[in-house]
Amino acid sequence: MAEVDSFLHLARPLGPAAIGQSSTQPLNVVIHPQAIFSILDHSLRRNADQDRVIGTLLGVRSEDGSEVEIRNCFAVGHTETQEQVEVDMEYQKHMLQLHLRANPKEILVGWYATSSELNTFSALIQNFYGGQGEGTWPHPAVHLTVSTVPGQDINVKTYISAPVGVTAERAADSAAFIPVPHEIRYGDAEKSGLELISSAKEREDRKAGVLTDIESLERSIEEVLDLLDRVNTYVENVIEEDEEPSSALGQFLLNTLALAPKVEPADIERDFNNHIQDVLVISYLANSIRTQIDLSNRLATAALTMGEGETGRQGGNTEGQKGERPRGGQRRQNRNQAQE
Repeated sequence: MAEVDSFLHLARPLGPAAIGQSSTQPLNVVIHPQAIFSILDHSLRRNADQDRVIGTLLGVRSEDGSEVEIRNCFAVGHTETQEQVEVDMEYQKHMLQLHLRANPKEILVGWYATSSELNTFSALIQNFYGGQGEGTWPHPAVHLTVSTVPGQDINVKTYISAPVGVTAERAADSAAFIPVPHEIRYGDAEKSGLELISSAKEREDRKAGVLTDIESLERSIEEVLDLLDRVNTYVENVIEEDEEPSSALGQFLLNTLALAPKVEPADIERDFNNHIQDVLVISYLANSIRTQIDLSNRLATAALTMGEGETGRQGGNTEGQKGERPRGGQRRQNRNQAQE
């Protein structure tokens, strides 16, 4: 488990307010796995001559501005050399408008880079995202760095910035980056997906098949049984004085057991069987409806095909009758000529 960094926050401006930047505040950043995967995918698709790529972070902010939740992101093209940096601002503005239309609840919260290095160009981009107008002002912009060095663990850090004591002419490319605590938060569905993806690292072909519902249920039950064995082992060691007791852990276990419903095992088995029967009935009805729709489509297609065939035969008979009439008239004329 990675070590947790400690942070010191100063809830006061670190520079003159005339520069147009907001003051720094205690901040906590929550990152969703979807944003991390998008950043890693962008890093894998970068050009060979690029050391890092950047993009825009979208999410929500608490009412007091003390917590930022990063939910989504998109890439922004840029070129960077030792002398200058160029960012496609027009593309960033248009993409931001499209994302805000699709997700009205999300807002601009900052930007990311696939490098842990902080330089003058980082300060320039940070001031652009945290400025007034189309930036995050009056709240500070969040800068997320994700290290993507091959063969090393992914290192994630989050920063906010504050203006430093420089002149107004140098304020655009100057900023003091302050690290802030962060956490990667995911739900049950995301946890299942991450566990499925992580299982591929133990295979040579780096592939992981999707589990069925029964297999997922079996794996979940095995994990619960393993956790119960660990708790049972810990309690036995504490009773036998082989391990130091923990009052916090004991209180947590007591609260967890208090949440367990007072239900007989026979009632649990009956409810579980009834639930399985309901699921089977719904599955049967869904398959029946799907079969009926497929049969209706085939009957409609067959009717259209037969109708076109009859129309073609009727057209052929009409043309044949029109073609036989001249031949009958010619025979009568030949008979009259023979009588004369």
